Amino acid sequence: MNTIQAPPPSTPAVHLSGAAYVLGEHETDHTTVENLQERASSFGMPPKAALWGWGSVRRTAKSLETLAVHSGLKTLRAAGVDPASVDGLILCSTRFPGGPVTHGTFVERVITGIDVGNAAFTGITLNRCTNLLVGLRMAKALVAAGHHHRVLVITTDRVTDESVRMESFALFSDGAASCLVSDEPLGPETYEIVAGASAQDAGALEWSNEISSDLARRVNELILDAAGMKTGDIDGVLHANLFRPIVVLKERQAGFAQEQLFLGNITRIGHCFAADPLINLVDRAAASGTRADGHYLLVSSVPGVRIGVLLRKLPPLPADASAADFGSSS
Repeated sequence: MNTIQAPPPSTPAVHLSGAAYVLGEHETDHTTVENLQERASSFGMPPKAALWGWGSVRRTAKSLETLAVHSGLKTLRAAGVDPASVDGLILCSTRFPGGPVTHGTFVERVITGIDVGNAAFTGITLNRCTNLLVGLRMAKALVAAGHHHRVLVITTDRVTDESVRMESFALFSDGAASCLVSDEPLGPETYEIVAGASAQDAGALEWSNEISSDLARRVNELILDAAGMKTGDIDGVLHANLFRPIVVLKERQAGFAQEQLFLGNITRIGHCFAADPLINLVDRAAASGTRADGHYLLVSSVPGVRIGVLLRKLPPLPADASAADFGSSS
């Protein structure tokens, strides 16, 4: 088992702001999913929607770059940021379309659509549904090192083959999510990125392996030790929207209480690839609020990998204060 821990929180702090998302424009009931009953039977799953959290899925006719642009623009508006001030762009997707011949056009459409032509771009894909959290950790490292000041992180995905919209672990929805990682707090909903960690088992990376609660516990240990916290100090765990019994079992085995989990979006939208933790953070804040100085853990697991990013909610920036008035909590 390999573990990778981020350095201690930097001074000045690195922030996450303007979290936003877009979903596929067509909301349909799970009963419209192609071959649902047949696939459930092949996976040995009794057809009990309430048990699994089968509810709605969101489909789109839009391209991945269009989804990315719409989410990115929402983030810039939420953070009150001029696109020209963004100097870094991290694009995540589980499957970028085409190959080297088409990738340049893909990136060009995202950059011009959001009007961030000054931003150096990076693409992330091999980490599957942990792509977004990998992107956040990379953005934090770039900002902490002084290489960039404002990095826009976007993940975008859609199902292209309706016959696999259902898998043994989730119902998939189409969509994108994004946020700004910066050296200053931006907008009304801002978090300090306190710590992050990943753990992996190279021998378990193959798709058919189970998600590991051992890796989750190791990531918790690394993050909480760095932050001087205990599992019970976490105000909310924002996880992937896998089927309800899987989420509850694996996160409870990781050491969390069920009341720390955010389970409602499993039924409402299903699994939106790597975007789930950020979507759940946005919806948790909208539904019940995130308290000032509260700690919220973004987590995602795939076979052989677990990644976590710990956030601390900052109080609203006073009207007569500048961003420089906010420093690291460490």
